[in-house]
Amino acid sequence: MADLSGYNILQYVPSLQDKRAQEIVMDTMIEFREAQTWRATTAAQWEEIASLILPNYRNTFFFGNYNFPGQKKTQLQLDSNGQLALHRFTAILDSLLTPRNMFWHGLEAEKDYLMKDRAVRVYYEQAVKRLFKERYKSTANFTSQNQQVWQMLGAFGTGSIFVDALFSETGERGLRYKALPPGQLYIKENHQGQVDSFIRWFRMTARQAKQMFPESFPAVLQAALDRKSQTPFNFLHRVCPRSDYQPNNRGRRGKPWASYYICIESETLLREGGYNTFPLPCSRYEQAPDEVYGRSPAMMVLPALKTLNAQKGIFLKQGHRASDPVLLTADDGLMDVNRTPGAVNRGGWSMDGHALVGVLPTGNIAINEKMMDEEKSLIADVFLVTLFQIMTETPQMTATEVIERTNEKGILLAPTVGRQQSEYLGPLIDRELDVLSQLRLLPEMPGLLREAKGHYSTVYTSPISRAMRAQEAAGFIRTVETVKELVNITGDPSLLDPFNFDVAVPAIADIQAVPASWMSTDGEVLTKRQNRAKMQQQQAAIQAMPAQAAMLKAQATVQKNEPGVAPGANQGLGGPLKGAA
Repeated sequence: MADLSGYNILQYVPSLQDKRAQEIVMDTMIEFREAQTWRATTAAQWEEIASLILPNYRNTFFFGNYNFPGQKKTQLQLDSNGQLALHRFTAILDSLLTPRNMFWHGLEAEKDYLMKDRAVRVYYEQAVKRLFKERYKSTANFTSQNQQVWQMLGAFGTGSIFVDALFSETGERGLRYKALPPGQLYIKENHQGQVDSFIRWFRMTARQAKQMFPESFPAVLQAALDRKSQTPFNFLHRVCPRSDYQPNNRGRRGKPWASYYICIESETLLREGGYNTFPLPCSRYEQAPDEVYGRSPAMMVLPALKTLNAQKGIFLKQGHRASDPVLLTADDGLMDVNRTPGAVNRGGWSMDGHALVGVLPTGNIAINEKMMDEEKSLIADVFLVTLFQIMTETPQMTATEVIERTNEKGILLAPTVGRQQSEYLGPLIDRELDVLSQLRLLPEMPGLLREAKGHYSTVYTSPISRAMRAQEAAGFIRTVETVKELVNITGDPSLLDPFNFDVAVPAIADIQAVPASWMSTDGEVLTKRQNRAKMQQQQAAIQAMPAQAAMLKAQATVQKNEPGVAPGANQGLGGPLKGAA
């Protein structure tokens, strides 16, 4: 951990800053130094993990560390199975929670009566479409940064993304995302365990600093700017709850979170602002008691990762010895063995026909390989890879089996998903909507919803959210199959009457992510049933025609033989009734 004493944070205060700015700089620097102390042990473990499965992050977890561009970082990594498992873990979470090819969440009013209003429903539908459009713009860069969050979550247990308005020289408006590496981030929780403060340490060149702070550019960087130096300088961004918050204030004091940018080299406050919503959605994979930072799947299997890396070294050594063995010779035997293909070595056999050159045994390489497979299995399990091999290993499954497997996945992944929705996705959506509202990019809110102050709740529709609902579909199908067997036994189809298939089938289709456009509307369903009933009537009439024809023929025969009998007259016990004269 770097020492900040050289910056003289308690002695030197720039004369150009007022007293309030000086206090902000001093408080921030003291808090930054303390934050490093509390995070040092965690950072050391991050460094060890990075060397095994994410070498690009090596030497980035302590203040003052610098990596020259292009520096080699993979020299400690012998086995790549952990890195591959992390890559798959990233893809799994991205496809289950935030797939780009679908709307993975929606919005609805908190009050049920509001959702009965068509204008409110239309507003939320348009707001969701607008949000997804802005989120997945190329200028927003959400996809790549979101994947980095999942990657950091799997490796280090803490993933965060900074969400703000787009800075564009062309005046384009929109969202902008930046995943913050854990080495740059120092977070704090409130009394309820929510992340509500952070300090970010980052570097910029003098040119970048001039672009970001044109009006408060530090004078100590002017020389570097003049010579167009690429030397990076140190800056801090601190966000914390505002102590002087005034809800009705239209200035910076009217924002619940305060924002301070500070240049470490000059110890000056470069910018003060604020946020209506916390700008850093931050998630932890899981937490240990009395810890702020999360613990990751990689931390769970760190012994296995280290063991596998060591075993890979032994495996390579054994393989090398097996393919290029060590030779054993007698003291007075052949010493200089020519191992060139086709070479002749004289004196390699004794007079009685025994070889004078032997091979040093290399051990049983198969045992080492089996031991490595056990560690690989543990790593694949904790990174959720094994869960998604089930479907590919048994592709010939019935629809019921697919639903049951989906239900099992939903149960196993529920703890992981629930935490990401509450700590990451929920705050992310709140922040995005706040920024879009400030930029006036959301549709106009209907009056009824405005009167209700626009309160909303998030409805998650991602694949894993649907999988968590698969238990309902699985239970319904199991019950129907059970009753179907009872119908076959008793011959009583009325046992199926309690099931409302009109409600169940669309719900199961929704759980299985069937597009709504592939399903018939209520009117189309009614038309199909009316046509089916009409066709059944016609078919019944056609099938009844031979019997009706035979009856008419019989009546005609009776009338012909007995002219007094009217066609279709009732036949009594006493014979045909005579018609009136």
